[in-house]
Amino acid sequence: METIDIAAPRVISPAHIMQVGMGFWASKTLLAAVKLNLFNELGDSSLTATQLQNRLGLHTRGSVDFFDALVSLNVLHRQGNGPAARYCNTLETSLFLVKSSPAYVGGLLEMANDRLYPFWGSLEEGLRTGQPQNEIKQTGKHAFDAIYANPAVLEQFLNGMAGAQVGNFMALAEVFDFKLYGSLCDVGGANGTLSICVARQHPHLGCLSVDLPMVTPIAAKMVEQAGLSHQIEVSTLDFMSQSFPKADVITMGNILHDWDLKTKKMLIRKAYEALPENGALVVIENIIDDERRQNSFGLMMSLNMLIETEDGFDYTHADFREWALEAGFQSTVKLPLTGPSSAVVAYK
Repeated sequence: METIDIAAPRVISPAHIMQVGMGFWASKTLLAAVKLNLFNELGDSSLTATQLQNRLGLHTRGSVDFFDALVSLNVLHRQGNGPAARYCNTLETSLFLVKSSPAYVGGLLEMANDRLYPFWGSLEEGLRTGQPQNEIKQTGKHAFDAIYANPAVLEQFLNGMAGAQVGNFMALAEVFDFKLYGSLCDVGGANGTLSICVARQHPHLGCLSVDLPMVTPIAAKMVEQAGLSHQIEVSTLDFMSQSFPKADVITMGNILHDWDLKTKKMLIRKAYEALPENGALVVIENIIDDERRQNSFGLMMSLNMLIETEDGFDYTHADFREWALEAGFQSTVKLPLTGPSSAVVAYK
């Protein structure tokens, strides 16, 4: 007997539009939980709604909805129902949103809540004018001026950025064949996290982490705490005005997207000049897919560069390949890391 498959009629629905359009609800719910220290307060324990509400100093109105919304977003677990139900962290929030964890990424989310969330409210203005929408609108000064002027704020900022990247740096240490090389220089190395992740995996590799003078004490402290001062050197470099140190591998993590095309090409050229034959430039970014259809995070990161910088933008592997070949490199390859992030590698 012949069977006939009847396709279900396609239902046209606004569900996806509404999910994207109201996505800030979910974002702000998570960001508020981070700012309220909810995940850190839970730690390895479980608490009732009343206990958690009291620990966080919340009003009775809205608190249970807040906790259950986090459950529905899969960033909290709830055991049971009703007043006796207990809330606890998920595996992911225990690992990434409890401050005592070495993989903590909450610093970036706190910064997103305090700075980026209000600035993104001016996205339309940025799109119309092409101008940054951050602190420079009120003060006339770049955000980095204020951050770099205060050592405590600078250290918090660097740790937050590093926390967001540590997974990518650990993945890089696994997927890139560092065994072929003897030395690495991380340009714009911030607090030294990339060098630390790579050095732990490859004890034969001599590493140099370079950044501006106010950053180097923070990096030196991090390297010492990691017990890697014998393998990682920390030094100063203004990569805009100075030549790069010589090394077999030069890395740049979330550096190129801060700058305009002319500066991007200049930095790639400096890397080329500092590398030996067969050396490699490794750039870690949220590389946009070449068709510009899939990596939504990378595309929105480029919009974030509109909000935060005068000329910065993110780019595709095809873009990077064009710039690298123009500088003299022989070939490039893209290595997926975690989530939307990748490393693009240019070989000399």
